[in-house]
Amino acid sequence: QVQLVESGGGLVQAGESLRLSCAASGSFFSNNVMGWYRQAPGKQRDLVATIHSSGTTKYADSVKGRFTISRDNAKNMAYLQMNSLKPEDTADYYCNLRGPGWTAVYDYWGQGTQVTVSS
Repeated sequence: QVQLVESGGGLVQAGESLRLSCAASGSFFSNNVMGWYRQAPGKQRDLVATIHSSGTTKYADSVKGRFTISRDNAKNMAYLQMNSLKPEDTADYYCNLRGPGWTAVYDYWGQGTQVTVSS
């Protein structure tokens, strides 16, 4: 059983920064993709950023240049550094782990952490 636990959410003002962390535990292939998705009230869950175990990253256009995803494979951790936060970044942020590789043969989600950006 794979568990993902997010941390680091909170309330900040526009222009400030937050760093989200995701700890993965359990048994899974080392060739995988970890990612962050977000869901605002009344909206669908959208991709924020993903990172393959090789280090290849993908970002949503709305966060390029402001957010940085990273991971520590030895610790099974993923991070999302969020800078220059905007009110429209307000959402629940979810950690995801899937694989093997870029597939979704297995697909796990965390419980989410709330990020609120005030104007």
